[in-house]
Amino acid sequence: MQEENNASAAEPINSQPDGQTTPDLTNDTQDARIAELESALEEAKAQVLYVKAEGENIRRRAADDIDKARKFALEKFSGELLAVKDSLDAALAVENADVDSYKNGVELTAKQLLSVFEKFNIAEINPVGEKFDPNKHQAISMVPAEGEPNTVLSVLQKGYSLNERVLRPALVTVIQAK
Repeated sequence: MQEENNASAAEPINSQPDGQTTPDLTNDTQDARIAELESALEEAKAQVLYVKAEGENIRRRAADDIDKARKFALEKFSGELLAVKDSLDAALAVENADVDSYKNGVELTAKQLLSVFEKFNIAEINPVGEKFDPNKHQAISMVPAEGEPNTVLSVLQKGYSLNERVLRPALVTVIQAK
C-alpha cells in the first residue's frame, strides 16, 4: 500500500472512459513537448526554404549555361572561317600577281572553305540530272528539253544542307513534259 501512495504522489492518475488509467502530463511536460514540436517545425521550414533556394540556384545556373551555349555555339565554326578569311585577305594584299596566280589562290581558298564545310557537316546540294525534289530544290523555270520530265536540267545556284537539313535550296531549271 505504501508503494501505491508513493506512485500516486509522483504522478497523478486520470481515469479514462474505457477504464484505463494514464498519467497526467504536467504543464512543464506539455510546454517541453510544444517547444520540441515548434523547433521541429522551424527546422522543417528552414529545410523547405533551403530546397527552394537551391532549386532557384539550379534554375539560374541552367539559364546561364543555356545563354552561354547560345552565345558561343558558333565559336569553333567561326574560328575555322577565320582561316579562310585570312587566305582571302592575303590574296587581296598581293600587288604583282597575274590572273593565273589569283585563280590558283582562289581555288586553294575554295578548297579550304569546303574543308570547313565538311568538318561541320555542311553539304552542297548540286542536283543536275536528279529528280526534282521540292524539299531540296527551288524551281526557277521549266523548259522543254530532251530527257525525263521533272528532272533538274541545270543549277543556277547550289543549295546547302547542315546535317541533312536544308539551309538553302538549290535554284534549278527543270525539264518540262512535252
